[in-house]
Amino acid sequence: MADSQADAPLAPELYINRELSWLEFNYRVLAQALDEHTPLLEQAKFSAIFSNNLDEFFMVRVASLKSQIEAGVSTLSDDGLTAQQQLKAIRTKLRPLLDMQQQHYRHSLKSHLADYGIHLIDYANLNSSQREWLEAYFRNAIFPVLTPLAVDPSHPFPFISNLSLNVAALVRDPDTGQQEFARVKVPQKNLPRFVKIPTDLSGKQPEPVYTAVPLEQVVAFNLGLLFPGMHVEGHYFFRVTRDADLELRDLEADDLMEALEEGLRKRRRGGEVVRLEVADEMPEAVVQLLMEGTAVEPEDVYRINGPLGLDDLMSLLSIPLPQLKEKPHKGRTAPALARTQKGQLEDGSIKAEEFESIFSVIRRGDVLVHHPYDLFSTSVEEFLNQAADDPSVLAIKMTLYRTSKDSPVVAALIRAAENGKQVMALVELKARFDEDNNIQWAKQLEASGVHVVYGVLGLKTHTKILLVVRKEKERLNSYVHIGTGNYNSKTSSLYTDIGLLTARPEFGADLVELFNYLTGFSKQQSFRRLLVAPVTLRSRMEGLIRREIDHAQAGRGGHIRAKMNALVDPAIIALLYEASQAGVHIELVVRGMCSLRPGLAGISDNIAVVSVIGRFLEHSRIFWFGNGGDAELFIGSADWMSRNLDRRVEAVAPIEDPRLRQQLEQILDLYLHDTGAWHMDSEGHFSQHQHEGEAQLVQREMMRRWRGGLVPTS
Repeated sequence: MADSQADAPLAPELYINRELSWLEFNYRVLAQALDEHTPLLEQAKFSAIFSNNLDEFFMVRVASLKSQIEAGVSTLSDDGLTAQQQLKAIRTKLRPLLDMQQQHYRHSLKSHLADYGIHLIDYANLNSSQREWLEAYFRNAIFPVLTPLAVDPSHPFPFISNLSLNVAALVRDPDTGQQEFARVKVPQKNLPRFVKIPTDLSGKQPEPVYTAVPLEQVVAFNLGLLFPGMHVEGHYFFRVTRDADLELRDLEADDLMEALEEGLRKRRRGGEVVRLEVADEMPEAVVQLLMEGTAVEPEDVYRINGPLGLDDLMSLLSIPLPQLKEKPHKGRTAPALARTQKGQLEDGSIKAEEFESIFSVIRRGDVLVHHPYDLFSTSVEEFLNQAADDPSVLAIKMTLYRTSKDSPVVAALIRAAENGKQVMALVELKARFDEDNNIQWAKQLEASGVHVVYGVLGLKTHTKILLVVRKEKERLNSYVHIGTGNYNSKTSSLYTDIGLLTARPEFGADLVELFNYLTGFSKQQSFRRLLVAPVTLRSRMEGLIRREIDHAQAGRGGHIRAKMNALVDPAIIALLYEASQAGVHIELVVRGMCSLRPGLAGISDNIAVVSVIGRFLEHSRIFWFGNGGDAELFIGSADWMSRNLDRRVEAVAPIEDPRLRQQLEQILDLYLHDTGAWHMDSEGHFSQHQHEGEAQLVQREMMRRWRGGLVPTS
């Protein structure tokens, strides 16, 4: 189909701007905080996530747009906007969202938390006992580490570190009448953002559960101690966001490590300021001084009517009031793996004669695990632990993109190396914001005898693959895990991800060759079962979509269902439009950015897009193609983004066991019928449909079904 419309760029009006689409996604996160049905401390959590997401958005995406302007790059976005136009549109779209967040914090969250004994008090509203206690706390725990920095002709404007909270202090010399300006950095590294006050000082009956004052207010209202003999006339809070993206040349492995470490040092020092947040009441003269000192333009300044840096609301989750949180979710051991556990199960410990090696189970048939409903610890970690200790296992190879700080996965790899096995770990040093962590893991693994490599020159290795080679009856057999999520024990309980455990020889052979591609000079151009980027994934995905077009045109009813994190690749979008016009029924679950416009008359009438936001971060990728009644289904690490298809190493695996395909089809059904899902319109806006009765939320239903054993994993 060389003459297909998908081979040529589409008109700009057929795309949604990816940056604005991302802001739509972050609004959906904020909406969880604004929803009165969300437990109160969970509201605080979602508001914190909204703020943290925005920080990263400015550090990377806004910084990139500003860099384009500075470099004179004239390239337009897919929807036809210049970088300058995109920055203006971002500000216009973001301003009301920031107002909504602060309105919720000041007028809803704080007051409702107070009903349950959680008091977030402004310093000005403290009683005399509380003020006396905080003054003593300030003298003992805060004052010694503060450094006021004057700004005058003999003192240049100080460097403001990325995302730090700061106080702009105006002080007057009573002898000369001269007003001066000083900056005081709020010491957040070793101090809590919310300073907890003993509850017996509240004077309330009954005593509250938790009373706290923002740290920056404790500093600001005690500035007199920092400027003895001076009159403090005003204090105002501000915060800067800096360009934090690491620009790295393609280097050899040793140089890459060194370049990354230097890049991280530069990041900590900070790049150009891309956002200046100031308290709404800050006088314009002080704003102008800060703008000059940080070299920002008026469009980079955001006046905030409330506390800055609300990502610290996440700390409130430690307050011991379970009724204000989601009920704890306890995953289960996948039924197929129940007899593989050496430890204690809910119904007691496994007897020695009942224990079965995880390799025996996988050899008998493929196993699908769905986190966090299936436990990561009793599936992927157990697989790796048994491999590390099994004398018949000769080699272990895996990729590490992001992993937890106290990683059982890394501990198992080290133990395997100490047990004399050949262990190879590909550590992706360029995993954004995890570079430092990964550098430390790489050094520790190398010191333990693990062969550590850093991937293919010019490509980021994003794939989630694990290969175990075992000697069995004078033969070498391969056991494989291919997943959608990182080998991270912490996020496995917070993200939804899917993984396949299989002993199918073709999968093992593919992974052997893929690891050779990652570690050596292989130029592998084809694989037996896996769809691998940047080699075959794009062509295979496009071929699968084209096949549905052929089915539809032949009257066999083309049908595509897919779940992913983002859909922004222009060629895939153009092909989906072509499929819609051919009569292919397309149902998409897209958590974040979506540049495709669904429901355009004559163009995308047959495409529907929904987004699911819930207590778990939706991270799994599932691709289903009807194939005229003989459906094919895939899982993997790649979204339909140009970077995943062309500039990363990714692996997408077919699910060949009919039982597992049926299970994944049921899961897709649940997502597509979630009555709390957000539905996308042709303008890129999302809304939730009204429904009668209790909402059928996919994550809640998953937890119910897994607890009840209604959706077996084998």
